[in-house]
Amino acid sequence: MRVVVTGAAGFIGSNIVKGLNARGIDNVIAVDDLTQGDKFRNLADLQIEDYLDVDEFYEAFADGAFGKVEAVFHEGACSDTMEQDGKYMMDNNYGLSCSLFDSCRQRGTRLLYASSAAVYGGSDTFRETPEFERPLNVYGYSKLLFDQRMRRECGADFRRSKRQVAGFRYFNVYGPREQHKGRMASVAFHQFNQFREQGKVRLFGEYGGYAAGEQRRDFVFIDDVVAVKLWFFDHPEKSGIFNLGTGRAQPFNDVAAAVVSSLSGSAHTAASAAQQALLEYIPFPDALRGKYQSYTQADLTALREAGCEHAFADVQSGVAQYMAALAQPAA
Repeated sequence: MRVVVTGAAGFIGSNIVKGLNARGIDNVIAVDDLTQGDKFRNLADLQIEDYLDVDEFYEAFADGAFGKVEAVFHEGACSDTMEQDGKYMMDNNYGLSCSLFDSCRQRGTRLLYASSAAVYGGSDTFRETPEFERPLNVYGYSKLLFDQRMRRECGADFRRSKRQVAGFRYFNVYGPREQHKGRMASVAFHQFNQFREQGKVRLFGEYGGYAAGEQRRDFVFIDDVVAVKLWFFDHPEKSGIFNLGTGRAQPFNDVAAAVVSSLSGSAHTAASAAQQALLEYIPFPDALRGKYQSYTQADLTALREAGCEHAFADVQSGVAQYMAALAQPAA
């Protein structure tokens, strides 16, 4: 069985390759752009059949260069929500995805692709229907436009799709193999480094009617993301657009408390961490005002109706696992 993973050297892509390898699947065509050379580390301990640069892959795949491909996990995209170059964003996140979909349809290949909770933007309801889709930036719009294209091509209920097409709206994913993401890495990753370097972690102060550190997100551990994606891989009859979060909104203060507790060796709440100067609140940045989701919580109705009953880790347990992984010495 041959599988393609685009964005294979990235955070979620490399973890999917790892998950496939754990099942004994190593006939993986890895696709990425290694201009940022240190991303190779995400692939170095994994087994793949071949690697292709993104500039070579799409045309080669359309031409049938890889023979029978069972499925494409399409994780390749520009994921920088602060990127202002709309043409670049749309070319990468919409144009290439449309091309890939057309090729998958022609070649009888299943497509499991990355969407994003950014499609909801200014909404306070996170359900996979158009009335709640209100992106706040061009990144969110690029993801929404492809979801809309899939609805037109496959039907609102995706029943017109002869082969599996499944999109996943990721909420706030964190975990190993995100070290290359810079400012777009998770708050847990940044706080790990802050604590190691300065003995304290930072969070945004009051914003959007929320007290300091009380903005709430649906934080989902990478192992849970991979487990859900592989569940759909095992169920090729399931198509549609699905939220991929825990269904549980937790404040950023919970993340900070979990990081401080894990790294200090003492149990802390956000309040006790702040009292002991282990947690510092900083002013909310002007650049994010009006472009920031202060609250997200995945509605898991569609996921559960599809039959996926995966149990998700909460912040306390997921972050503790992540901190333990980050603290391991580099091989």
